[in-house]
Amino acid sequence: MKNLIQSILLFALFMGSSAFGQNSADDLLKKVVDKTRAYKNLKIDFTYTMLNEKAGINETKKGDLYIKGDAYKISLQGQEVISDGKTVWTYLEDSQEVMVSNAGEGDEAMTPSSLLTSYYKDYKATFVNEKDNIAKGLKTIELKPNSGKKFSKMQLGINESKLQLMNLSIYDNGGNVFTYDLSKMVTDQNLAADFFQFNTKKYPGVEVVDMR
Repeated sequence: MKNLIQSILLFALFMGSSAFGQNSADDLLKKVVDKTRAYKNLKIDFTYTMLNEKAGINETKKGDLYIKGDAYKISLQGQEVISDGKTVWTYLEDSQEVMVSNAGEGDEAMTPSSLLTSYYKDYKATFVNEKDNIAKGLKTIELKPNSGKKFSKMQLGINESKLQLMNLSIYDNGGNVFTYDLSKMVTDQNLAADFFQFNTKKYPGVEVVDMR
């Protein structure tokens, strides 16, 4: 689940592109990152697919993500992950339990702010030809980590006329491909002060497992 959180957060950061007159993919992404800083908050509806042809895995789920600064809330068919930037609550509907941990734990733990700063030194961006995106009339930007990551590359499908990210594919080192297809994005909503906190009163009978 932690890798899923990180992936969707990265997906959220590359939204809201400005103009496509940049000289390189790197210049374009820098523009996108700068514009993303200006949003008060984001809501993204998406379809998530995990594919591993050798293992015969092809799973699809629908979900949504809210993000504000380093706070986020992810809902994905039977589970929720909520963070206020300091604490992370992972709720599993089937087991009726919520695991509580500190944000930023783990070797590759990332937050929106850290991604904004790490992109410039940790990834190389290029335009590539990707046949599925070409068929949809989309441009593809590929991100490859310089070193030390658990994935080999990411590919972003961008609608040039709408100036919007439409999909994101993450290729990990184990042969898995995680794809997020964007269906809707809403910015700058009025959210309650406690929106990014887990309220046990809304989940009667939930078991709290504090892992801090």
